[in-house]
Amino acid sequence: MTDLTAASATAPLVDWSGPIGLPDFAHIGDEAFAAAFDAGFAAHAAEIEAIAADPAAPTIENTLAALELAGKPLGRVSAIFWCKAGADTNDTIQALERSVSPRMARHYSAIGMNQKLFARIDELYERRAGLGLDPETERVLELTWKGFVRSGARLGDADKQRLAAINEELASLGARFGQNVLADERSWALFLDASDLAGLPDSLRRSMAEAAASRGQDGRYAVTLSRSIMEPFLTFSDRRDLRETAFRAFVARGENEGDNDNRGVVAGMLRLRREKARLLGYPSYAALKLDNTMAKTPDAVAELLDPVWEKALEKVAEDQAELTRIASHGGLNAALAPWDWRYYQEKLRSERYAFDAQQLKPYFQLENVIAACFDVANRLFGLTFEEKQGVAAWHPDVRVFEVKNADGTHRAVFLADYFNRPSKRSGAWMSSLRGGWSLGEGSTPIIYNVMNFARAPKGEAALLSVDEAHTLFHEFGHALHGMLSEVTWPSVSGTGVSRDFVELPSQLYEHWLTVPDVLEKHARHAETGQPMPRDLMERMEASKTFGAGFATVEFAASALIDMAYHAAEEAPEDPLAFELEMLARLKMPDAIAMRHRTPHFAHVFSGDGYSAGYYSYMWSEVLDADAFSAFEETGDPFDPSMAERLRKHIYSAGGSRDPEELYTAFRGKMPSPDAMMRKRGLA
Repeated sequence: MTDLTAASATAPLVDWSGPIGLPDFAHIGDEAFAAAFDAGFAAHAAEIEAIAADPAAPTIENTLAALELAGKPLGRVSAIFWCKAGADTNDTIQALERSVSPRMARHYSAIGMNQKLFARIDELYERRAGLGLDPETERVLELTWKGFVRSGARLGDADKQRLAAINEELASLGARFGQNVLADERSWALFLDASDLAGLPDSLRRSMAEAAASRGQDGRYAVTLSRSIMEPFLTFSDRRDLRETAFRAFVARGENEGDNDNRGVVAGMLRLRREKARLLGYPSYAALKLDNTMAKTPDAVAELLDPVWEKALEKVAEDQAELTRIASHGGLNAALAPWDWRYYQEKLRSERYAFDAQQLKPYFQLENVIAACFDVANRLFGLTFEEKQGVAAWHPDVRVFEVKNADGTHRAVFLADYFNRPSKRSGAWMSSLRGGWSLGEGSTPIIYNVMNFARAPKGEAALLSVDEAHTLFHEFGHALHGMLSEVTWPSVSGTGVSRDFVELPSQLYEHWLTVPDVLEKHARHAETGQPMPRDLMERMEASKTFGAGFATVEFAASALIDMAYHAAEEAPEDPLAFELEMLARLKMPDAIAMRHRTPHFAHVFSGDGYSAGYYSYMWSEVLDADAFSAFEETGDPFDPSMAERLRKHIYSAGGSRDPEELYTAFRGKMPSPDAMMRKRGLA
């Protein structure tokens, strides 16, 4: 490729000339990423060297601001690439991911260990009291200084080289971990015939038929490893043998021998993380990761998780006795197994509350749940959403919305990618192509949500379970955190907050899904258009903590194992043996599995985002339960003054202030775990 041709191919990755400020996805080819990364790395390195070598004395403008604004081309290429790597990957993208991940780690290690650059930041940090800084700038300076220290800026040369090598290897292993899980998820399906579908509701049968057809099996039905199919199948299938087959495949992702096996990957990552912590002077990797969070220490995490775990075990024991009763009456003579729990729990729900979850599903059409998300955002924050037809994104499924303020001015762009496909990793997430800040020329947000809902047959409405509707609200809460960002500095915009605070805006937003007037307006039957009957709504509300023991044990087991791995004095040589040993110590019930077993625990091992941090969902749940109580105390879930405080101190503030300070400014005090325990039905 000639230089001119290369420049033409890479231009759409850097010069975003598509509609409403988007990249021109229609003219982005996968083959252009490599050259764009080459140019982006080189340009960023040159900018960093210029900042570090500046002969002028360091100032906020020529050092901190210059550092924050550097690397725009690399940032743009990276944003598009990592979006595609998660949401629409292929062999070309995966091959580049394997090479770019360690290179990215090497590049940022070099920046973090640049002695001349750190000297300038260090001088500003030492003089910060006399610089007359506003609180946000002072916080960014402190976070930047700490970031350099944790990146090894104070290490000797030999230790710097070793730390850089560790970061590079961890990046490679993280990319490999995620690709291995995706390979297992993509390659497995259980194809069934009509005679195998006893107990399955029509909506699930239709989704399974669509999944089979997309895999070349017209006329059959497929159970896939997507939660949107797997969990309802385990809940409703009368065929215990098929439930067992499906469940075993689901929990064995990343543990199937051969090239896609993640056991060695995990062992290597834990060993390297332990070594990294020691190099940086921390007693454990958990101590390193928690140093800049609300929790601060593994002991503080244990103070939250341990009582919740004990309460959840008590609840599970009560429920297991009831499930065993129902199972034995149904003819099951064996002990309950993990592929039985959801099935008999649903029968217990029906017995107690005179309805099953499938009665709710017709009332949660995907389109209506999206409309409910937008409606709540309008009522709380004055936002409006206008869908832009015919605007290209990374896949034809992606929908594009322009977001406007109450006065009609542009606020953000929101992209949504809702359906499962083989090219997309599992789960649901929010990320950004661009954040929102005012430094320099400023930037308006481009935010996206990715889901994995089962696709409905053509011409039919996609229906969500209540859990899936909560997931959509959850990820949209993250999206609002990005879209409403009103900060100066890029590094603290949107979701640029501590890990155990970042889930507050998302988990809090879930509460509005079941506000009665939101349900009355948007929970309409897919066939009749009628609103959800009041008695069904009341039964749903009465049962909202049903299964709390199971859900809490399933989640908390994963959080406890994550923390145990990373707080251990030595990295375990055999992580799965360690997992089994820890579960035995915890007295994990045999009939329940971890929500995320180690070989496919992508939050923790496909990158570093939630390592020693999976607890943060529950930490944030303490905050979100208390925060919604603030609205309940007013008697109005859309109270204008409370909504304004929520916007100002939580959704718009990013990481501009300490999270405890932000929460206290909103609520007036920090909460206790009591509201969370009541919300979960464990109090």
